[in-house]
Amino acid sequence: MANSITGIRIVCSIALLFCPVFSPVFYVLYIIAGVSDMIDGAVARKTGTVSEFGSKFDTAADFVLVVVCLIKLIPVIHVPIWLIIWIIVIAVIKAINLLSGYVMRKEMVALHTVMNKVTGILLIVLPLTLTFFDLKYSGVFVSAAATFAAIHEGHLIRIGTGNNDPAKVMKKMSYRKDKKK
Repeated sequence: MANSITGIRIVCSIALLFCPVFSPVFYVLYIIAGVSDMIDGAVARKTGTVSEFGSKFDTAADFVLVVVCLIKLIPVIHVPIWLIIWIIVIAVIKAINLLSGYVMRKEMVALHTVMNKVTGILLIVLPLTLTFFDLKYSGVFVSAAATFAAIHEGHLIRIGTGNNDPAKVMKKMSYRKDKKK
């Protein structure tokens, strides 16, 4: 069930490519994709169907949605150059995180931390606010959260947690602090 919800995000993302930006159909598909991102993990936990595949599928679906949104939104909105550079820096940090996780564990590691989830929600809400708030203000807020989330994720990967369960990640960090004392 959860993987089907994640699949809906991919289908909606691809359908967005064929819709005019900020049209009613665009908003409906975008909101469905965003809601699917918010509920697929909860459904997996509730139904006891959490899996390694589901986690990786979720990450892939997030990637598809982000790429499609960049393709659709960048040409129609004015993005200041400093914000483009910031987004590139965040993407580089995330790429380094993936590479580090692969080097350390011989598999792709994408942690589903609380900050990554907060950043995901902010990214989903951002295009819905563009008619009310100037991107140069909302972009700072979202980019700051995304930067913190990326750096935090990288730290957790490099200290060797490599665990997608934020509660276990934090417990392990707490254990390491106690051990050092």
